[in-house]
Amino acid sequence: MNIAGKTVADIFEGIRREVHAGRLTAGQVLPPVRELASQLGVNRNTVAAAYRRLVAAKIAETQGRNGTVIRSLAGAGEQEGVSPGSPLADLAGGNPDPALLPDPLEALERRGYRPRLYGEPTIDPELEALARRCLGPNCRPDYAFTLAHGAVDAIERLLAAYLVATDKVAVEDPCFLGSINTLRAAGLEAIGVAVDAEGMQPDSLEAALAQGVQAVICTPRAHNPTGCSTSEARAGELRRILARYPHVLVIEDDHFALLAQTPFHSIVPPETVHWALVRSVSKVFGPDLRLAFVASDEETARRLGMRLAPGTTWVSHLLQTAVRALLESQTAMDRIRAAGRTYARRRGLLVTALATRVYRRWRPATV
Repeated sequence: MNIAGKTVADIFEGIRREVHAGRLTAGQVLPPVRELASQLGVNRNTVAAAYRRLVAAKIAETQGRNGTVIRSLAGAGEQEGVSPGSPLADLAGGNPDPALLPDPLEALERRGYRPRLYGEPTIDPELEALARRCLGPNCRPDYAFTLAHGAVDAIERLLAAYLVATDKVAVEDPCFLGSINTLRAAGLEAIGVAVDAEGMQPDSLEAALAQGVQAVICTPRAHNPTGCSTSEARAGELRRILARYPHVLVIEDDHFALLAQTPFHSIVPPETVHWALVRSVSKVFGPDLRLAFVASDEETARRLGMRLAPGTTWVSHLLQTAVRALLESQTAMDRIRAAGRTYARRRGLLVTALATRVYRRWRPATV
């Protein structure tokens, strides 16, 4: 391989050029720092800094004793949702029952729609007022509000606002596939936190934080794939742990909010500097309505808002109007409440059926 340069920038650009030209390919090991420094006649710190920059740019990755290697392009990974042709029902697919969804077109027709133009405010003030009624009781009094193109988009932008490649992120184990794919694409390392019927296990979260985790992603209700919700007692334990790590970004993905039959218990302690509560409408109104409410501290909202500029990008006002029309519709809200009860009943039946089957299969022969 042809690597040249005397400065960090020169060495970095030289290796990047070799990768783009196809002369360095995925899996190839870069020379050890000491060896390349001797070859180039530079200090070892210069080469080490260039390698760190390659890792941050997702061009290379460190593999411990195996050295620094050129990264392969991250694939999409396993996806949630329907598996065409499969005889199995994926209980972690994340799809709502279409029969339980309200009709957004019917609500939109009643509400009407006014076309928006460049330069207009990015957030519908009436929608924000409705969203704040939902978010307010579960947030700090001074929280800021913004929108995202769904929960995964919100989480991706929240992580990008504060983290860099190779940073560690604590996630539930097992975990929602969308979160895993988001971390993989960003070059972040997932650190699993075990869960039980009450949510994240305190000892497991403590162990993850001790590894240098920079962010925690928690699903407080209807966790995918277990369906558990964080209890009040468990939330208190987790807050006490996180209070000792105020620099860690805490993201709560409360995707099931309007359908949940259990109360919301936040794990964010007062000491946490940067936090966000994300509530998408995918489960309640359907995955095609790519919109999520985000409550957060002021600084985090400013960082998220940088990608919601009135002249370039914003969450579609057509979607905002449709969501507002549904939230204002008594018919739609009655349907949502009935759907929440239906999902709870179905989960109860499934849990009972699984528990009965496990008992029958594993009970001692003497019973």
